[in-house]
Amino acid sequence: MILSVASGKGGTGKTTIAVSLALALNQSYQVQFIDCDVEEPNAHLFLKPAISESRQVFIPVPEVIESRCTYCGLCAEVCAYKAIAVVKGTVLIFSELCHGCGGCSLLCPERALKEVGKRIGVMEIGTAGQLSFIDGRLDVGQALSPPLIRELKKNIEPGKMVIIDSPPGTSCPMVESVKNSDFCLLVTEPTPFGLNDLILSVETLKLMKIPTGVIINRAGIGDGRVEEYCRREGLPVLMSLPFDRDIATAYSEGIPIWEAKPDYRSRFIELFQRVQEMVR
Repeated sequence: MILSVASGKGGTGKTTIAVSLALALNQSYQVQFIDCDVEEPNAHLFLKPAISESRQVFIPVPEVIESRCTYCGLCAEVCAYKAIAVVKGTVLIFSELCHGCGGCSLLCPERALKEVGKRIGVMEIGTAGQLSFIDGRLDVGQALSPPLIRELKKNIEPGKMVIIDSPPGTSCPMVESVKNSDFCLLVTEPTPFGLNDLILSVETLKLMKIPTGVIINRAGIGDGRVEEYCRREGLPVLMSLPFDRDIATAYSEGIPIWEAKPDYRSRFIELFQRVQEMVR
């Protein structure tokens, strides 16, 4: 099973849930944890993995072969991201806008474009005890995280229970992270902001046809509108965690919930069992 953990907004406790679930399941299953929040990865602070391999990740960007180019402008026409402009016998390439799709070099009639690698980040592979661990770090100044996320997900091990920690929000990085998941857990909080962003996440996952369940973190600090929305939409609330100072203190020290509060381990096992039933 590939189980992704996402949230419509940052700060809801998504990584806390993902890490605690992975550690609880690791007692009975072979688990692989993939931190796809490549702009701000922090699962390593809790899992403390031993990194055995680090790989640079590149995307292909076009480079002009001036001797072949006739400046027909077709490359600029086919570029959906406006990363190429042809003006006054010159081809301008804006690598910051390039998504590395390869369409320009594929369709150039003179074969006047070649692809060169542009580094966007790094992927780290390691282990945390018996748990397999992968995360990625987008280079400072780079805007494109989906290609790096795709590179991380190429290393999914089919025989293992895969937990994916998704970036917050509902934009391209989140969509790329949860794509092809068997189930997605949406972590929210009972506040107006939490509800607004939960609705956006639910609608996104509906379009992707990914089964979804909700976890309410910091229960008790807001109102009951999140629960009302879930009842109205037929969304199961699979777990509710209270606003607990001990949990917050453990988080600040890099300690997962079920290590700080051992009785929570059984709750995460029950959570997974409910997910299994829904997937079946």
